[in-house]
Amino acid sequence: MAAGICLIAAPVLYVVGLAADPAIRQGGDTLGVYGRYPDQVAVSASVLHWSWVLLIPGIIGMIHLIRHRGVLFGHVAGGLALLGVVNFSGLMLGDFFYVKLEAGMPTAAEGARLAEEAFAAAAPGFQIPGFVGLAGLLLLGLALAYSRRSPWWAPFAMLAGIFTAPIFPIGTAVGGLLYLAGAGVLGLGMLRMSDAEWAGEEPPGPWPVSRTRRAGTAPSHQSLHAR
Repeated sequence: MAAGICLIAAPVLYVVGLAADPAIRQGGDTLGVYGRYPDQVAVSASVLHWSWVLLIPGIIGMIHLIRHRGVLFGHVAGGLALLGVVNFSGLMLGDFFYVKLEAGMPTAAEGARLAEEAFAAAAPGFQIPGFVGLAGLLLLGLALAYSRRSPWWAPFAMLAGIFTAPIFPIGTAVGGLLYLAGAGVLGLGMLRMSDAEWAGEEPPGPWPVSRTRRAGTAPSHQSLHAR
């Protein structure tokens, strides 16, 4: 349940965090924008941070579902996704320093220059591993599809949504829906599973409907108690 809820919540927070970012909303020349709107940047950076953090339990849940088919490939891809995606949450801390540099230096241009230099220095340790993590997320989704535990289009929708959502406003709306559709179908599938199916004690039904629910039988007392 935690994994499923996090997969649904992560794209929602991602879109909210992007929409709160004053530079993304303004577009064009954003010089000095962070320094003028520190409160909005603080909200945006914090929400985006949690959008990446909440993706971690979802990825763990995706790894858990890979059994019998493509197990090694899926676990390697999942490891890359976990190690990489978490780096994006760390990058959000840089927005707070960006605000102070733009507001505290003699000119916003000088502050922005220093912030960009710091960001460039952090790229090998944070940004590049983050993109590797997104590649791992795509491969993990494909491993899930190969193991017949998710629709094939879900990982492509997630990645397309993540990359297009920062393009405000149309990309934010369309990308947000794509991200939510891809992650949401996985999350809802997890939430609808029986305990036995999640534990691998019974064969999985057609995604995302569990065999127990598809057969029309009510969950057992023991199942409800376990939940």
